[in-house]
Amino acid sequence: MADKKDYFGLGRVVSIILAIIPITAWICGMVTRFSEGKILAGILRLIFGGWIVWLIDLVLMIVSGSILRIIPI
Repeated sequence: MADKKDYFGLGRVVSIILAIIPITAWICGMVTRFSEGKILAGILRLIFGGWIVWLIDLVLMIVSGSILRIIPI
């Protein structure tokens, strides 16, 4: 099975470790959105990147290996 990558193309284990720490998860999630060209999602993550989004990202990273991708813009 291919190794899923999310944060900056890093492996799943490294991405999970980064997702566990709230500050790094917030920064990596925001930078990932801006680098994908999803400006609105990056701004929303910057503003609302608190505990709720962090917990959702952490659970999704552990279960599926990918962070929350609701906003396609």
